Amino acid sequence: MTYQEKKSIVSLISAILIFASYCVYMVPRYPEGGLATADTFRYWGTFVLMLALFSVIANIVISIVFNVIYRITTREKEPNFADELDKLIDLKAFRNSFFAFILGFLLAMGSLVIEQPTAVMFAILIGAGFVSEVTGAVTRIYHYRKGV
Repeated sequence: MTYQEKKSIVSLISAILIFASYCVYMVPRYPEGGLATADTFRYWGTFVLMLALFSVIANIVISIVFNVIYRITTREKEPNFADELDKLIDLKAFRNSFFAFILGFLLAMGSLVIEQPTAVMFAILIGAGFVSEVTGAVTRIYHYRKGV
């Protein structure tokens, strides 16, 4: 298994664990009030901003730990270049990730059109972000295994 495959698998697992652990932490804190109160909007704003911050910090830490463990176990350095295949795979992964998010965004806006609560829209947007990240990681794994 190549470095890129291992890195993509770690990325997939970390995305799932980060999102799940953050949701377990935040979901019980949902405000008890009405459907569209200021507390509800503050909750969703905090949810999104803190998820982004938590995700970035956790991904940096996981990347550092992965590189240290990879170097210890294989006695190899991280490749410091990306060839055309790596760039092509990254572009395909970005494209699929983008399409997944745009589909989720359209579904979120559609939920407002059919007069669903704003909580549904926020949940769909956050879920679309998660599905987008997973889609990108799975695409990378697939293309490193099967080719382009």
